[in-house]
Amino acid sequence: MIQATVKLSRSAIALSRTSRLGHIPRISSQPLRFLHDGINGPSANPVAVQMINYALSHARSQKSDESYAQGMLILEQCLSTQASETEGQFAQNSIGTVLLAMSTLLYQRGSFEEAIEKLHRVNDLTQSSLVVRVAAVESLVGLYLQLGQDDTSSVLADKCLELLDIDDLQSNGWRKESVVARSKAVKGLVELVSGNLESAESFFKGLQDNEDWNGSVALSYGEFLHATQNFSLAKELYQKIIEGVPKNEDFDDINALAVCNMAPDEILLAATFALGQLESHMGNFGAAEEILTKALTKTEEYFGSNHPKVGVVLTCIALMFRNKARQEHSSSLLIQEGLYRRAIEFLKAPPLESKGAETKPDRRDISALARGGYAEVLCVQQNRKTEGEKMKTWAEAAWSNRRMSLADALDISEPSSKVPVIDARIGRVL
Repeated sequence: MIQATVKLSRSAIALSRTSRLGHIPRISSQPLRFLHDGINGPSANPVAVQMINYALSHARSQKSDESYAQGMLILEQCLSTQASETEGQFAQNSIGTVLLAMSTLLYQRGSFEEAIEKLHRVNDLTQSSLVVRVAAVESLVGLYLQLGQDDTSSVLADKCLELLDIDDLQSNGWRKESVVARSKAVKGLVELVSGNLESAESFFKGLQDNEDWNGSVALSYGEFLHATQNFSLAKELYQKIIEGVPKNEDFDDINALAVCNMAPDEILLAATFALGQLESHMGNFGAAEEILTKALTKTEEYFGSNHPKVGVVLTCIALMFRNKARQEHSSSLLIQEGLYRRAIEFLKAPPLESKGAETKPDRRDISALARGGYAEVLCVQQNRKTEGEKMKTWAEAAWSNRRMSLADALDISEPSSKVPVIDARIGRVL
């Protein structure tokens, strides 16, 4: 495998020497623009960028353990050829960009601790451009939120905001509005996860006037609008994200760097998933089923058919059928049961004998939703009521959302009900 990797590395280097470098900006409809108009300040080593893109493309082409290992070896070789950190901003940008790419591959293989270690190393590159460090902190916050470490996420988001006060953005040549928006939006997401809607609003306020958006900023703001039941604006924003976010994760534009669960492909999937939920909450069940089915297909293609994120989407589809049956006074118990069973399997929920409160925090609320919904299906069947009650007890113990109870999340039939929004990036109920 080492010989094959050396050959791949040489191919990547050869490609970088023969390729024409340059960034073609993607132009989306106003008022939102998701990419920047090129690089205005010190960027990163173009050879490193070409090797990164090659390594990521190769790793994902087969999505096998071997292809990911080969991709990581290429990135490790790329990192070893970069100039010393002491040689200034250009060198640190190059090192940081390679580390960001490595964190993405590690995250996609489920190696969260190693991905987090790489991101912290980027954050320690104090001479690197602020956009590089913000991309690292944004992803750190996303990963810690997914792991249920909300306090750590909040501390990191605060430090990201503090960087804005001490870093001279204009002298570096970056778009100040974009970096500020990303820093504020990631703090807003932390507050949204914590159920502090008023605090979240203070960070999202004014973002609608920003024409230079990162996809993750737009999605977090859309989810805030969704959670506060501003459905029309949330729908408009979700649709613009789907139309405007780039369909790849190339590292050519340092201004648009986004990795791990904040990467463009993740944002696109999450926005499609959020739009499907929104249609369900609005009672448009035909559109909801179509969009959520599309989200399921894309999730299976991107992550694999047995990935826990498939379980997240299946849970939402089951809830959609539940709400549809309630509003139309029909029954879909068999469909719901099948979806819940598959969702619980893919989410890798622990056995009912375990205590819900001791469940691993990663996607714990989603597992609670799936088992809570499944418990309802069982409890209406007299011969399975005991099993349903046991499952309900587990789900209530596992539920940790601060904004609403499990019962609130399951029953959104009343106009005054709180609306649960599942963020597919971090696997949390907002």
